[in-house]
Amino acid sequence: MDRLLQEIEAREDECAALAQALVRVPTLNPPGRHYRDVCELLGERMRGKGWDVAMVRAEGALGDSYRHPRWNVVCRREGTRPGECVHFNSHHDVVAVGEGWTRDPFGGEIADGRVWGRGACDMKGGLAASVVAAEAFADLHPDFRGAVEISATADEESGGYGGVAYLAEQGWFAPERVQHVIIPEPLDPGRICLGHRGVWWAEIETQGHIAHGSMPFLGDCAVRHMGAVLQEIEETLLPVLAGRRTALPVVPEGARAATLNLNAIHGGEPVQEADYTGLPSACVPDRCVLTIDRRFLAEESIADVKAEVRALLERVRARRPSFRYEVRDLFEVLPSTTPEDAPVVRAVQDAVRDVMGREAGFVVSPGTYDQKHIDRIGRLRNCIAYGPGHLELAHQPDEWVGVRDMREAAQVMGHALHRLLT
Repeated sequence: MDRLLQEIEAREDECAALAQALVRVPTLNPPGRHYRDVCELLGERMRGKGWDVAMVRAEGALGDSYRHPRWNVVCRREGTRPGECVHFNSHHDVVAVGEGWTRDPFGGEIADGRVWGRGACDMKGGLAASVVAAEAFADLHPDFRGAVEISATADEESGGYGGVAYLAEQGWFAPERVQHVIIPEPLDPGRICLGHRGVWWAEIETQGHIAHGSMPFLGDCAVRHMGAVLQEIEETLLPVLAGRRTALPVVPEGARAATLNLNAIHGGEPVQEADYTGLPSACVPDRCVLTIDRRFLAEESIADVKAEVRALLERVRARRPSFRYEVRDLFEVLPSTTPEDAPVVRAVQDAVRDVMGREAGFVVSPGTYDQKHIDRIGRLRNCIAYGPGHLELAHQPDEWVGVRDMREAAQVMGHALHRLLT
């Protein structure tokens, strides 16, 4: 075991260089750029080291198109004896850059013991750590039992339907094929993430009647109706949600309460093309749409969550005679939690203790990640998130991942592989 940990430590610079190379591929989602490029980068590396490599396009999946195909790569190394399979899954897509950067978002700069750039923390640093851990383990223990897999998958940042969901539907995560899954999301190398809260995305549409803007009394303004909805949310729903708390160790602390995010709102005339130089037309808006992102607790049911919003809208209708609305489901995911005594949890828990000299903390993620598809579609409950990086850096300007964090996380992953497959 000591030899494996030393070997991974000796590959620290290699791990940083791989993370750097991955960051330099701008896999922006949306719309889904350079997905094949990053898959080929990883596939060529693993193929050159004797791994079997499969490139999988999620044809027909949500988001897949001719211009932006949803590419995934799965790399597999077979041991010499029958046994179980440990699968490390990382998403390769990253969110928009945003404002406020002081470094090149896709430069992959290494400075101050960190790799900087969009996706460094979430989660190309975790992908690099899992690759180095798996390669070192296979090199030192070529007679291991079972198999090790590394995947880099698409679209986690937009639901994962062109990535893990598609692979799960095709049987890649079937329990008879894969027995242990580790997702290197940035939860801190001293913590094991057992699962996530639930989510319900929906659109609320308020409906009115169009009329000339100089005579608004002849119309019915859908934006004013939506204003009443927003006021009701502020005054009656948000205080109730803030008072609900879960018993699970959700991080950060504020996410232990139920939450509602007003994701987007639009009413009235559509946004014109960028080169349009005219003025808006004079109309009373007959439609306003609000997109909501409701994160719910394991102690709440999805049926109650939806009923609560409809009851709110009915309260508004009782006060506004012409109020009409429609609610459209976009998607929903139930909370998922892996038991603390699951084999993959015990293996990583022991590894954290041996490598880092402390007990691992158990946490639950505030947002969903691809565990939802492995659980729901793949029917595999022996799944956790464990990786380098700090959650609060995800999606922020000047995102980074620590080189030492990647090395320690890789050592924990290698230790877990040794426990599970030798």
